[in-house]
Amino acid sequence: MSPLMAVETPALMSTSVALCTYQGEQYLAQQLDSLLAQQRLPDEIVAFDDASADGTWDLLLSFADDAAERGIQVHLHRNSSNVGYVANFTQALLATRGELIFLCDQDDVWHVDKLSRFAQEFERRPDLLMLHSDAELVDDAGGSLNCKLFEAFEVSREELTSVHGNGAFEVLVKRNIVTGATMAIRRSVIAQGFDVPHGWIHDEWLAMVAATQGRVDCLEAATIDYRQHGNNQVGARPRGFVERLTGGTISRAEFMDRMLARTQSLMTQSASGQLTLNAPQMHLLSERLRHARVRAHLPQSATARAALVLREYASGRYHEFGNGLRSLLSDLFKLRG
Repeated sequence: MSPLMAVETPALMSTSVALCTYQGEQYLAQQLDSLLAQQRLPDEIVAFDDASADGTWDLLLSFADDAAERGIQVHLHRNSSNVGYVANFTQALLATRGELIFLCDQDDVWHVDKLSRFAQEFERRPDLLMLHSDAELVDDAGGSLNCKLFEAFEVSREELTSVHGNGAFEVLVKRNIVTGATMAIRRSVIAQGFDVPHGWIHDEWLAMVAATQGRVDCLEAATIDYRQHGNNQVGARPRGFVERLTGGTISRAEFMDRMLARTQSLMTQSASGQLTLNAPQMHLLSERLRHARVRAHLPQSATARAALVLREYASGRYHEFGNGLRSLLSDLFKLRG
């Protein structure tokens, strides 16, 4: 009888956390504690502070000592002047050295198994380039808001099924459902550099880049407490029907201009070779751009607008790239949705 063959276990990947801070004294300690409470500790933490004037830097200095005692390499950088959260995250990401990079906000709390769950997924799936997850929404005191991130974003079962089936690009061309605070990427995503185009946020662009390079997936379980407070750079909360239809405080013109500019920038990045798209992806993006142009330049005349909107609705693009009937109604009445 031949001896049993040993089962080969995947090699452990080195892990880095890219943490960005700015005036984070109020909540930062809880986030730092959650990093040190991980079942599997990160190998490296790179923290970039964006010229905070409160006690954030002192908290980071104290944390670096505690982390070093646990064998974690900590690299701290303090910007001489404020560069903004997109530029700050960009430089933090590029300063990491691990094979697997986690994005980390200053005001959340990681669940104890977050890093280990993510790392296990990457280690068993060599084609996986980016992974994100759901999150528990909590208030400024950490109390539950009885809502999760995917629910607040109205992420549908159809979208989740598409992402699980390697259709993340198709979902992301329609809209972003990825939040950086729940994200990890393989180093290869930024191996050739990382430059965020105008009009994009770093995590949205990372997701798009990863989706053009390979597989992007998500965990439907929450892996962080995502704190909602008055100073969130990008937050999430459930919206009522009227707010979903009208879009809340952002004007319709601003929303449509942003949608058009972002779609055009994808085409520009593809033409310049910054994004590599296959033929089906290029066709989908062209259709997205066509839809964005229609919605951004609707006629003032109600009659002419109705005729154009109904033709566009018949094409199926309102369902493919918008919210279907809800988007049609917002365009008919020049709302935002």
